[in-house]
Amino acid sequence: MQFTRGKQLAARLRQVVPGGCHTYAKGDDQYPELSPSLIARGKGCHVWDVDGNQFIEYGMGLRAVTLGHAYPKVVEAVRASLELGTNFTRPAPEELACAEAFLSLIRGADMVKFTKDGSTATSAALKLARRATGRTLVAICAEHPFFSYDDWFICTTTADGGIPRVFFEQTVQFHYNDLASLRAQFAAHSGDIAAVFLEAARIDEPAPGFLTDLIALCHAEGALVIFDETITGFRWHLHGAQGLYGAVPDMSIFGKGMANGFSQSALAGKREVMRFGGRDRPDEDVFLLSTTHGVETPAVVAAIATMEVYRTEPVVEHLHRVGARLADGLRQASARHGLSAHVGPVGRACNLFFSTRDPAGQPSQPYRTLFLQELIRRGVLGPSFVVSYSHQDDDIDRTIDAIDGALAVYARAMSDGVDGLLVGPPSRPVFGRHH
Repeated sequence: MQFTRGKQLAARLRQVVPGGCHTYAKGDDQYPELSPSLIARGKGCHVWDVDGNQFIEYGMGLRAVTLGHAYPKVVEAVRASLELGTNFTRPAPEELACAEAFLSLIRGADMVKFTKDGSTATSAALKLARRATGRTLVAICAEHPFFSYDDWFICTTTADGGIPRVFFEQTVQFHYNDLASLRAQFAAHSGDIAAVFLEAARIDEPAPGFLTDLIALCHAEGALVIFDETITGFRWHLHGAQGLYGAVPDMSIFGKGMANGFSQSALAGKREVMRFGGRDRPDEDVFLLSTTHGVETPAVVAAIATMEVYRTEPVVEHLHRVGARLADGLRQASARHGLSAHVGPVGRACNLFFSTRDPAGQPSQPYRTLFLQELIRRGVLGPSFVVSYSHQDDDIDRTIDAIDGALAVYARAMSDGVDGLLVGPPSRPVFGRHH
C-alpha cells in the first residue's frame, strides 16, 4: 500500500492551510505516518484515497455521515435542488419544510434556527440564555470534550492561546452523573449561572434520574439547560437522546448526522427562549444566527431527505445492531490475543470508540497509533469504530479480521515495545486534559 501522491499533496496543503486541514481531528498529527492523507471519493462506507487505496471507513466524516457516502436518496434530492438555485434574497419554502420536519421529530422544541456548524449554534444558545436570565456565567460538563470553538469553551482546554483572561472567569465546570458538583457551582456562584451545557450521554449512560434531576435543579436555580446533541441526535434515537431518556432541555443543538455530511446544524428550543432571537417584540433583540449560508438550499434539502430516511427506515436500529456486532468481535479478538485489559470497545454501540492501553494499563497514544497503522495496512480506516447505515455484515466481518491481525502486532509490542513496529511518530490528541 503506497501513499506517495497523498504525502506530496499533504505537504503542499500544509503550506497554504494552517495545520494542513480545516478540522483539527483530520490533521496529519492525528494519524500514523503510514496512512492516507487525502480522500478522493467515497461510496457507502468505503473510501478511496488519492493513491487509489480502498478502505472501510469508520467515523464517517467525524460522525456526520450517518447514512453513507453519496447516499442515493440524498444525492438525488440535492441534484434536483441544484437546478432551482442555491441562495436567495428571501427565505425558500424548503426552509419551512425542513423546520417542520425537524420539529416533528424533536418534540420538546417549539422553534428551530438553522446554521452551518454546531459551534455557532452552541454560542447562539448561550447568548439566548444570557438574555433570558440576565446572567453571565456558563457551567459546562467537564467530561464532555467539545462544545464550541468560541472563547467561552476553548478557554477550558489546553489550546487557550489568544483568549482574553475575562473569558476564563465566565466558565465553570461540573461532572457528569454528579449532581452535587453542579449544586456546588450554583452555591459558589449564586444567581450568576445563565446556562448549563452537557451532552445527554457520551461514553457513560446517565444514572437513573440524573438528567431530569439536573433540569429540575437548574430551573430551581434560575438557569437554563442546553443539551448538545450534535453527536447523539439522529444516532441515539429518532427523537434525539432527549427522546430516549425522557428529559426535555430548554434548548438543544443538533448537527452531525442531520444532513448526511452536508453542512447543516440546528439550534432548537422552547418558544419562550427562542423568541428573543426574533424581531417581533418591542424590547431588546438578540442578534441570533444571521448567516448568509445558514440555509443554503442544497444542505437544507439534504437534511429533509436524510430525516425522511430516518423516519421511514430502521437507521438507528441498524447503527446499534452492527455496532454491537463489531464491539463483540473486538472483545473476542482481544481475548484471543490476551489483550482484554488493554484493547476493547468503549461507549454506546451506535457511537463506538476503543481503548488502547500500554503494558502498565495506561491509555497510550503510541499504542493507539500502532493499532491504527495496522488496521490501515489491512484496509480499515478506523480512528473510531463509529458505524453508518451503509456498514453491512460483510464490512463488519472484514473489519473484525483486520482487528485480529492488528492485535497480533499489538501483542508483540506489549512484550517487545512499540518502537520497532511503529513507523513514524505517535499521533497526538487535539486537546490535552481540561484544566
